[in-house]
Amino acid sequence: MIREVSIVPTILENNKKDYRAQVERINVFTRRVQIDITDGVFAPSETLDITNIWWPKNWEADLHLMVTKPSEYLDTIFKLMPSLCIFHAEASENLLPIFEALKAREIKTGVALLPSTYPGKVKDYIEAADHVLIFAGQLGAQGGQADLLQTEKIPLVRNMKPELEIGWDGGANISNIRALAHDDLDIINVGSALATAENPAELYEQMVAEIDKSGVLL
Repeated sequence: MIREVSIVPTILENNKKDYRAQVERINVFTRRVQIDITDGVFAPSETLDITNIWWPKNWEADLHLMVTKPSEYLDTIFKLMPSLCIFHAEASENLLPIFEALKAREIKTGVALLPSTYPGKVKDYIEAADHVLIFAGQLGAQGGQADLLQTEKIPLVRNMKPELEIGWDGGANISNIRALAHDDLDIINVGSALATAENPAELYEQMVAEIDKSGVLL
């Protein structure tokens, strides 16, 4: 039976003007959003600095930090108080103390897995986390093609910790969102498809309708 799947728009911008524009576009139709942040090292591009990030009070904000040294961001994260904070398993620091610090502030913890990372190698992170993000796109960029082979990680993660929230990030669009929704995911993050849509609210509703369909034709 298909799980209840939520579509979560993502924001990835490198300046304040475009960031605000995306916030205003998305705020029309959703209350949960993933905000992507890079450091220019872990990911080749550099986004708006985390100290300039903000969101409407009625949002449930997930921060996805594609950074080498997560500990350097904790003070700002504690000021922002997101609902969820996701770091990459491939970061240069041990994530377990960072997860403990976040949980002490009642911030949910997430670990993202790059395409080359086998879940079994980071089992300790997965077991400690509230959320696992299956990353299947390009670091620090939107608009890439989804690597659907990454869906093979989903049952491996689910077997380690069945109650985990599992998300997908990378290339989700109207043509593949139904297939992704049937792969035992809880969250499908959508970036470029919504960010570039002429009417993002209408596209969002079309995507919601797609994931509610149960078969090939219906």
